[in-house]
Amino acid sequence: MSATIERTAPHLDDAARGRLAALVAEVEADPARISVLFPAVARTVARGPSNPADPDGLRSPRLEDEARTALLVAAADAWSEEPGRLVDEVGQLYRFGDADEKRAVLRALPVLDIADAGLPLVADALRTNDVRLVAAALGPYAARHLDAASWRQGVLKCLFVGVPLDAVADLDARTDEELARMVADYGNERAAAGRSVPTDAWRILGRHPEAVAGRFPVPSEED
Repeated sequence: MSATIERTAPHLDDAARGRLAALVAEVEADPARISVLFPAVARTVARGPSNPADPDGLRSPRLEDEARTALLVAAADAWSEEPGRLVDEVGQLYRFGDADEKRAVLRALPVLDIADAGLPLVADALRTNDVRLVAAALGPYAARHLDAASWRQGVLKCLFVGVPLDAVADLDARTDEELARMVADYGNERAAAGRSVPTDAWRILGRHPEAVAGRFPVPSEED
């Protein structure tokens, strides 16, 4: 079985791996084939959660995400001497894909060697209200490449749309006093409007109590 599949699609069963292996071989032989094969992965290889406790794939890749990542890694290897081709293809697959395909591209970014070229895709995802895209956008790639101001806004977006903060890669490591102050202001706006504060907010506020002392109301639980 392909080392690429072993590394990128650990949750596929043997039958699905066999189907994926055929697609990976096609992409290895002709990386341009990915534009045709990528959209069809869910019906030709597998579809479903890799973790039954996370059916929407907010915290972890779904099976189709893993399979699509394998195809992107195969294309990256085939285009190793033409990195611009990979960047162009990743952009096209995201722009013209449906929400599931966009999520898969975002999930694959951490294992693709495209430096900051994926940041426009992350920014686009964070402008949506699709919890699947917002969660995928704040994975390990964003943790490594997104600047502090944009990353903080991304975390706030998670609170706005209801993405659980345990979906955010390196949350505890990157949380700082400025983010805590921003979340406190967000909480005050919610309280002033008579709305409850998401419980997840306290994961941030609790790390920097000195930054929000006197700025925030008594905790309340999300409805």
